[in-house]
Amino acid sequence: MTEQALQYLVEKGIKPSVQRVAVMEYLLTHKTHPTADEIFSALYPRIPTLSRTTVYNTLNRLVEQGAILTLDIDQKKTRYDGDISFHGHFLCKRCGKIEDVPVVNPEYVKGIAPRSLNVTDVQLLYKGICPACSETKNN
Repeated sequence: MTEQALQYLVEKGIKPSVQRVAVMEYLLTHKTHPTADEIFSALYPRIPTLSRTTVYNTLNRLVEQGAILTLDIDQKKTRYDGDISFHGHFLCKRCGKIEDVPVVNPEYVKGIAPRSLNVTDVQLLYKGICPACSETKNN
């Protein structure tokens, strides 16, 4: 996977470094939509020279270059997504888990806004109770 993350960075015009490759690899292999602090906590044991500042700077660079997405789901913390294809998200209001939701007709969803608006970002968010939490409450 490291090679895939390295190649992905090069394709996006980002100069690879150990830290950048590690952050990108983490986002490509962990579909949990992590925060910067979660990424730091996961990578620090493997890269003890890593700092939170480096993780934040790396994430900002990846976002600027269009390599990852920021999610405006959590009002307190920015979450990141390594999947840049157009898709929606489902947020469980009980456990906080965020899952990807495929979008059957992305062009339709993107085109709903009135043409008079200069839309720069579209995020599709569903909220509710996930199946695991629904089962827990019923048992």
